Amino acid sequence: MTYCVGLRLDQGLVMLADTRTNAGFDNISCFSKLHRFHRPGDRMIAILSAGNLAVSQAVLTLVRDGLTDPETGGVESLLTVPTMFRAAGLVSEAVRHVHHIHGDGMKLQGVDFDVSFLVGGQIAGGELALFQVYSAGNFIQATTDTAFLQIGEHKYGKPILDRAITPETSLVDATKLALISMDSTLRSNLSVGMPLDLLVYREGEVDSAVTQRIAERDPYFELVRERWSDALAKAHRDIPAPEWLGS
Repeated sequence: MTYCVGLRLDQGLVMLADTRTNAGFDNISCFSKLHRFHRPGDRMIAILSAGNLAVSQAVLTLVRDGLTDPETGGVESLLTVPTMFRAAGLVSEAVRHVHHIHGDGMKLQGVDFDVSFLVGGQIAGGELALFQVYSAGNFIQATTDTAFLQIGEHKYGKPILDRAITPETSLVDATKLALISMDSTLRSNLSVGMPLDLLVYREGEVDSAVTQRIAERDPYFELVRERWSDALAKAHRDIPAPEWLGS
């Protein structure tokens, strides 16, 4: 299991993922689920992946190396697509391609074809965008009504984002909220684990995305965890007692 979240804001993009991958209680590994496709001066595209590791790696290899258009014979990759919408479409095509090759074999082995992606970024001259790609090869786009998307074990972190995230949220506040959302998930599900990979991208600045690996005992993440726990404890203590409980 994993937890990945992407926030599409007026100021830019925040993307955060854990790194835990497991194939049973005694086989736990660490793989980065944040993948960046950057061409200086032209584009910054980031992908978060969840689900079957072999499937996600196959999809990522295809979109990195390129898929061949059967009609034109041309090869298209994430470094050549003209729009972010087409970037999401290319990832979707790669998912369907991998399913066509491996889906039946996986089914015979009793393995689910389980994979999903968050695709976010900007191509110079185009709009900032964030998409969620499903295992069926279809996708949706984040909008002003839904400023964040999640994949993996999302239920523990979602209530925090639902209450606080709007398109107008600043990149700084969104980063803090993403980390709080991740902390809630880490506390409630052992299949999500450290370290974390974070990307913060400011709209229109394709060469200035900030990436950060957050390891165990990271001072800032420890501060976020401590302050959030203290704030929650104070908040519930400050709420008046219900009258029907009496004194």
